[in-house]
Amino acid sequence: MINIETSTYYTATKKYHLSFPSLEEDIDVDVVVIGGGFSGVNTALELAEKGITNIALLEARYIGFGGSGRNGGQIMAGIGHDMEKIKKDVGEEGLKAIFAISDQGADIIKARIKKYDIDADFCHGYGYLGFNGRQAKTLRAWEKDFKSLNSQHEIRYLEGKEVREIIGSDIYHSALLHMGGGHVHSLNLLLGETKALASYGVKIFENSPAVEVTYGDTIHVRTAKGSVRAKKLLWACDSFLNKLEPNLHKTTINTYAFQLMTEPLPDELIRKISPIRGAYSDIRPVIDYFRVTNENRLLFGAATPLIEHIPKDLKEWNRQLMLKVFPYLKDVKIDLAWGGPMACSPNLFPQIGSLPDQPNVYFVQGYSGFGVTPSHIICKVLAEGVAEGSERYDLISSVRRTQVVGKDNFRPVICSAGKIWHQVSGYWSGRR
Repeated sequence: MINIETSTYYTATKKYHLSFPSLEEDIDVDVVVIGGGFSGVNTALELAEKGITNIALLEARYIGFGGSGRNGGQIMAGIGHDMEKIKKDVGEEGLKAIFAISDQGADIIKARIKKYDIDADFCHGYGYLGFNGRQAKTLRAWEKDFKSLNSQHEIRYLEGKEVREIIGSDIYHSALLHMGGGHVHSLNLLLGETKALASYGVKIFENSPAVEVTYGDTIHVRTAKGSVRAKKLLWACDSFLNKLEPNLHKTTINTYAFQLMTEPLPDELIRKISPIRGAYSDIRPVIDYFRVTNENRLLFGAATPLIEHIPKDLKEWNRQLMLKVFPYLKDVKIDLAWGGPMACSPNLFPQIGSLPDQPNVYFVQGYSGFGVTPSHIICKVLAEGVAEGSERYDLISSVRRTQVVGKDNFRPVICSAGKIWHQVSGYWSGRR
């Protein structure tokens, strides 16, 4: 098993050093949130901005312990991997409505950074990359779709030699430049948002795992040394739910993603790698993703493409993937490598809503590896549902959840089968 507490680029370069007490008393609040990642913090912050501040947030370890503190930091357009998968649930008009809000994540993040003066190294520039003619066709379609949202940012399809205008690699056949996207230091973003949340008087507790939850008109959450009574509850644990809520446990499955960080690189080499100093991903069903940082490092990440397993040597495994894209980095030192779990839903679309027969118990989970930007969209909609209700919340929460049968005993097999199917179907959808 991977040691997810090892140092990451984010923990090594965080600019906010926050510390919150553990819960050691009995308290009463309006809303209790379980989970201190982007989902929990952002939903609570959205509620606080609406005037709902009598909130307790419980984090089992520390803020940013999970995926929010160790991801790629990519600011991408969209919500799920392929929104056509949810068309049967929301219909054609519902799909259009969801697509209309799916490009708002970057603007929400930028507005929050500005409002709360968060130092998170936000940088514009995203490149979606294709290897062949099928993917080129997909990227051209994406260009049309993105431009239909009347973005104020440059969106431009590139092919052949033009691709080198944004990425220093010969393996890509086509690219879609989206200057509305980019990248961010995700842990500093989360910690800055947490600092903002605390400024509203929201009670934040670290090292306070929920050990027992009892539903009812008044919800009781017990920790090792204290308890919370609340009118409403939000489960925001994602890959760290640990079977606490069986209904939610059944509808996601954990897989793993891994990243590396190079040593600092010369300016000339950084300009060769990324003329726009941007973030990138290919569009295969299981992507490679990478970006440069303010410190002139290259962050490169991926997941195993077919067989679910944890590589024995993360540095070397990721390095070999990096060299396929940038062979001229063969002599570059790898300073750090890390990884951890992420919760995937069967349709690869985030799950929000309230539990059956428990209208005051809400949940959000299953970002399927695309969490930094979508979480800011999804949690704005979720907060609308928790606070006063909205058509957007009703629409997105209507997407059906299906069970992942056998996940407790056959997780690697199920993940491997899912990846293989995802890869094969990618040929039909223009992603392979």
